[in-house]
Amino acid sequence: MLRGEEPRSRRLLGVALLALTGAAAAVLVLAGNPGNMGLCGACFLRDLGGALRLHQGPAIFRPETLGLVLGALLWSFASGRHIGRSGSHAVSRFLLCVAMALGALVFLGCPFRLLQRLGGSDLHAWAAAPGLLFGVAVARWFEGAGYSLGKTHETPRAVGLLGPLVFVVLGVLFVATDALAGPGPGSDGKPAHAPWLLALSLALAAGAVLSATGFCAIAAARQVVAGPSWMLAAAAALVVGYGIVLAAGGGANGTSTAPPVAHGDWLWNTLALALVGLCGAFAGGCPVRQLVMAGEGNGDAFVGVAGLVVGGALAHGMGLAAAPATADVAGGPTAAGQGAVAIAIVLVLAYATAMRGTKPAGG
Repeated sequence: MLRGEEPRSRRLLGVALLALTGAAAAVLVLAGNPGNMGLCGACFLRDLGGALRLHQGPAIFRPETLGLVLGALLWSFASGRHIGRSGSHAVSRFLLCVAMALGALVFLGCPFRLLQRLGGSDLHAWAAAPGLLFGVAVARWFEGAGYSLGKTHETPRAVGLLGPLVFVVLGVLFVATDALAGPGPGSDGKPAHAPWLLALSLALAAGAVLSATGFCAIAAARQVVAGPSWMLAAAAALVVGYGIVLAAGGGANGTSTAPPVAHGDWLWNTLALALVGLCGAFAGGCPVRQLVMAGEGNGDAFVGVAGLVVGGALAHGMGLAAAPATADVAGGPTAAGQGAVAIAIVLVLAYATAMRGTKPAGG
């Protein structure tokens, strides 16, 4: 993982790699993925829940999820860093990720997709982005007061391989059978999707990059609060790389006040992102980062991934997810979704308050 004390050349390389990752996300959108949704952990895991018939919303196995996990797995082996890890408040991580999925689906995107929406000139995303920063800032205050996710411990390598194995099995089911709901390999139809081989290939590369650099959209948001670092510059590079390729490919939305797969309810966009920032910081990473850590052998991150799948299923099964605006419909969050976000914020803050002072000395 790149850190502030790394040589300047390595930090510049990390920034360049994240610019390319943003460009790859734009290619996926131009190739058929929903607008400004080249890579979105919360949205794609929600779709996986639909493919597993856990809800009646969007249903498709997106090869990007498999690619992110396997890319991180392959990089961790190639770099000699693959170690099975587990043991850091897994139940808390699961529930925090359930709440994070809820917030993401009211905003309509995880923090990684937020960066893409910024690059796609989505004014709703620009207006609501301070909500994410506020949530992360509050989480940092609780961390200063002693909140801790706990520390993982080394486990047998087989434990760390279980998460990637689950995604490999899902990939096999997707390619070889009709067991998963939604369009299969090479098929058209809803939900919109890029060609699966292209999606898998670009996500493999992205997973390796995100593992090598340790990049996380939540961690980048921390730098806005704590002070600039290479990761904040990398986030900006991702936004720029995405925007340039999207515009060059003719995919930029000329009316940025009416972007694709978005709604204009500023208050609930902002509050939903505040919930995402809180949960992402408390749980140790954004949804995309959870997938990458699962690929690296972190069993607790895989528990977080499971929480995101369940959260997405609950959001759609209980009518909590927001509806995107269209030419005929204003879209926006449901009353149930608004109430769920407000309750989740209160419960997460109550949990963090109860966990103050639990950080081990010197931890």
